[in-house]
Amino acid sequence: MRYTITHEWVEPEDEKTAIVGISDRAQRALGKIAFVELPEEGEEFEQDDPLGSIESVDGEVMNVYSPITGEVIEVNSALENSPDLINKSPEGDGWLVKMRMEVPKELNALMMPEEYEEYEEELILEEEDEDEDEDEDYF
Repeated sequence: MRYTITHEWVEPEDEKTAIVGISDRAQRALGKIAFVELPEEGEEFEQDDPLGSIESVDGEVMNVYSPITGEVIEVNSALENSPDLINKSPEGDGWLVKMRMEVPKELNALMMPEEYEEYEEELILEEEDEDEDEDEDYF
């Protein structure tokens, strides 16, 4: 599995096909998911193109970006009736789409799980620093 800085993941199924979803961190940040907007099968995307969006019950919307260049060959139709699958299993049953990879070497530019963990830790530290700065401004 590989990760993007915008919290999508991609998992190659074989040499030509990959599964795409959002990370556990992204679903936790959104909270309870109410609605998922996904592309149609057959749509093609370049790496980093907007792929769809996910909306929480609080009305917060997260844009989802394509981690790879390719064609959508399957959409997780279970999300239509159960968008909360993303909350329950963001890196499993809550996957978003399957894509035919056009440029498999794009995966090399994405983060490995260990790198993504380090990236998450950096983000947490930055958020804590921002919270401290806000507290200082208050007094």
